[in-house]
Amino acid sequence: MKQGSAATWTGISATRYYIARLREALWFRPLISCLLSIAAAFIANLAEQIEFIHALPDVSAESIEKLLTTIASSMLAISVFAVGSMISAYASASNGATPRSFALVVSDDVSQNALSTFIGAFIFSIVALVALLNDFYTQGGRFVLFLLTLFVFGLVILGFVRWVDRIARLGRLGNTVEKVENATETAMKRHIYFCRKSITRPEDKGEAVYSNRVGYVQHIDFTKLQCLAEELELRISIDMLPGSLSTPDRPLVFITGHCDENRNTIQKRVESAFVINRQRTFESDPRFGLIVLSQIASRALSPAVNDEGTAIDILSVFLRLFAHYQRTKDEDGSPKVEYDRLSIPGLSIDEMFDDAFNSLARDGAYSVTVAMRHQKALYSLAALGDQAMSDAAKRHATLALEHARKQLKLESEIDTLEALYTENFSTAEATAR
Repeated sequence: MKQGSAATWTGISATRYYIARLREALWFRPLISCLLSIAAAFIANLAEQIEFIHALPDVSAESIEKLLTTIASSMLAISVFAVGSMISAYASASNGATPRSFALVVSDDVSQNALSTFIGAFIFSIVALVALLNDFYTQGGRFVLFLLTLFVFGLVILGFVRWVDRIARLGRLGNTVEKVENATETAMKRHIYFCRKSITRPEDKGEAVYSNRVGYVQHIDFTKLQCLAEELELRISIDMLPGSLSTPDRPLVFITGHCDENRNTIQKRVESAFVINRQRTFESDPRFGLIVLSQIASRALSPAVNDEGTAIDILSVFLRLFAHYQRTKDEDGSPKVEYDRLSIPGLSIDEMFDDAFNSLARDGAYSVTVAMRHQKALYSLAALGDQAMSDAAKRHATLALEHARKQLKLESEIDTLEALYTENFSTAEATAR
């Protein structure tokens, strides 16, 4: 089978998907930390097997006991405090931005590592204290336990300092927007990469393969589909990208080629390559990131919040994302086609612009400041040189202008906005010609 690096990259992609799910589970890292702490407390006694260990200082059990008691008495309280602070940050992210951003906030590495350190230090101190009071350690074991205790103490201090710095920002609107932007940019890069590694979609779609499950496509295992196509000598055209809503009437893929395999068997094998669940995720779904950013902007523009600055910041984020997407798509180089039996469709510029700008055009129309910034951002995107993006930008600029005409109350503001629209997009059309 011609898997090569494609299998490696897709394996990495699949691994990243499942790692991302574990990162969202608050129990995973504390569990690993607990296991390591218990192991460290018992491994210390193996120091007796080292020849020169008896030449090291003899640390008294009383001094180690006091250190361990101090850690044990404080770590549980700090852990409870950390959990409470993290929950407050998560609630702030959900209320201040959008509940859809919760998955990114909860997977924050620094916060989870700090919580794991606090819980692990508590477990280590309890286990080591019990072993110490029952004379489990000899001279060498006590010395190693002393070093481990100092190491754990240092980890706690470092983790606490980093956590205090992070918790001050975690859940804040700017931090949440940055996380969503980074996740969206990564998903865009990943999609472009896999599209380049696949073949052009054939004109004959072939036979549709459906799924009986209802939910959002979260991840596609391209290697599994490639192996299936090679085994059965088929061509597979993927019709449902991550983020699409899977229903029994919408095909997952189209297959071409003669195959004697039972159709139900093929359907089950194709379906097994798709992870379908109740909610959308950020890893392979750039459109979801655009929707979340748009929802953050719409919430900021609501009468209860009236935060025009956040909406303007989101427009700048959209400008960066689409400019980077276009630049990445236009990069030179023809990568080797490694999914030679798969056709992976590209993202629709029109649909991505709809996800990003539709609600902003509606909710920001009452503010001439936001409306003008909206027009300028769309003009910048139209000027990037891509015809599809230019057409989509002009369509949305026209839509935004229509919304503004209905909501702006001053004729002078409407005239200013219309003049900006005419100047920008007349120039863009002249440049295109």
